[in-house]
Amino acid sequence: MTATQTLKEHNLRHTNNREELLDLFIQTDHALAHGTIEERLGPDHDRVTIYRTLRTFVDKGIVHKVLDDTGDPKYALCRHTCAKDDHHHDHVHFKCQQCGQTTCLDHVQIPAISLPTGYSRVETNLLIQGTCPECV
Repeated sequence: MTATQTLKEHNLRHTNNREELLDLFIQTDHALAHGTIEERLGPDHDRVTIYRTLRTFVDKGIVHKVLDDTGDPKYALCRHTCAKDDHHHDHVHFKCQQCGQTTCLDHVQIPAISLPTGYSRVETNLLIQGTCPECV
């Protein structure tokens, strides 16, 4: 699906900034930090506009936040496993200790976790660290 089609499907106004940011995610197979996004988009893109666009994309179910051991969120394109009305990402994320890239492993599910009485789960994050196929 193209950036233009995705924006239309999610009822978002088409802007060049949104299209270019979405194209960046479509062309990338791993999660991106805000700083990396700024760097790749170049000086024509305002930091605040990028932040607001990312937030809109998260709210609409186009991208999701990925937490890894850096403490700073990264963002990854939602794949077929995510519906815009049910925006949950209970899949594994893998961070390569060699290249630093964090990748969604969409087909690896997090095992069911039974919480004690009184606890209510909203989201589960599981990060596996190791070496990716590119760095082996």
